[in-house]
Amino acid sequence: MNYKEAIETIHSLLHFGARPGLDRMLMLLNSIGNPQEKCKFIHIAGTNGKGSVSQIISSILKEAGYKTGLFISPYITDFRERIQINNEMIPKNALTQIVEEIYPKLEKMAQEGNIITEFEFVNALAFLYFYREKCDIVVLETGMGGLLDSTNTIPPPLCSVITPIGLDHTAVLGETIREITEQKCGIIKENSYTVIGKQTNREIEKQIVRDCIEKHNLFFFGEDCKVKKIATDIRGTQVKYRGKKFTLPLVGLHQIDNLKTALTVAEVLNHSHFYDITTEDISLGTEKAVNPGRFEVLSKSPLVILDGAHNPNGMDAFSKSVEEYTYGSRILITGMLKDKDIDASMEAVKGKFSTVITLTVNNPRTMLSEELAEICRGKFENVLSFHRDYIGAVKKALSLAEKENATVMVCGSLYLAGDLRPILIDSLGNKK
Repeated sequence: MNYKEAIETIHSLLHFGARPGLDRMLMLLNSIGNPQEKCKFIHIAGTNGKGSVSQIISSILKEAGYKTGLFISPYITDFRERIQINNEMIPKNALTQIVEEIYPKLEKMAQEGNIITEFEFVNALAFLYFYREKCDIVVLETGMGGLLDSTNTIPPPLCSVITPIGLDHTAVLGETIREITEQKCGIIKENSYTVIGKQTNREIEKQIVRDCIEKHNLFFFGEDCKVKKIATDIRGTQVKYRGKKFTLPLVGLHQIDNLKTALTVAEVLNHSHFYDITTEDISLGTEKAVNPGRFEVLSKSPLVILDGAHNPNGMDAFSKSVEEYTYGSRILITGMLKDKDIDASMEAVKGKFSTVITLTVNNPRTMLSEELAEICRGKFENVLSFHRDYIGAVKKALSLAEKENATVMVCGSLYLAGDLRPILIDSLGNKK
């Protein structure tokens, strides 16, 4: 098996599970020696901010000298982004070897009626890779929800983290914010520690706190972290923490809340688990944190920004950043999955773009470009549907930007952001 065949094997599996529960995943992990039981974890769930918090924590731990595994999803341009150690993607040969080793076990399980999904398979091979590479600690991001997410097969983590929760994946997680919060809180284990990120309302926060109390957790609020904002612009935000000034390169005012959550995790590791993470480690790690596709500036002339916001809360944060960091005429390229709250998402950015170009996302759950365009009409002055013509959409947006001296922005789906990123970079050439 070569690398291309390994990736094709992974993608040949079902995207969603045949039935809820962790029994299939536990069976698979047991067949490969339960590597998840031999690692230490920071476990992160939430609707928005998971990726940024994960990247900041991982970068800080690396600077502190800890061999740090990172498991995230989805990826932006390279599948191997999902599995990293010290910010280096899993080597192609290592991924191929583990896929070749584990896949026969999936086939045997399938013969017995136990179908493993793509996410479960990738999660299992990540656990095995982190264990074999002797990681000191693993930053583990849930895929969807928490309670029944395959990542929730780990023992009690060093710390559970709940980032902002909102309405998303309602067909799977529940139609109310209470039901979704219950799923996210499923990662909180008995007699452990939990960091609670800034929530959109106090009722969500109270529900998380109740869960922590019921499970005898010591809990901490990211909002209480003593981080002071000094200045912010399109290059990032300068902050002060423990008397030291440094820059958070992730753009957007909401990233300050993500930074506070990540630094609270570092404090828990130091004070409750006796880790040695210094202020210098924190400043250097934060300044090196990257998270492609999250208000990522691809070019300054013209200004081109790529973002994966895809639900009402994410789009609201995106909208605030649009107003904070851009001005004048703006052009939006967007595409969304039909299981999202599309109308509320578009309402969050209503009137902020002179032209909106809609695309059909390369995902089975996509809303068709023309359907999305119909939702956008009335909310924006000019709406164009480009269907699956990604290159044409980018050319049109950059052409309009040149004529109008406008900013080009992308949002609506991380899948779309991943597909458009290389096209935009290639089209911009050396203008970045």
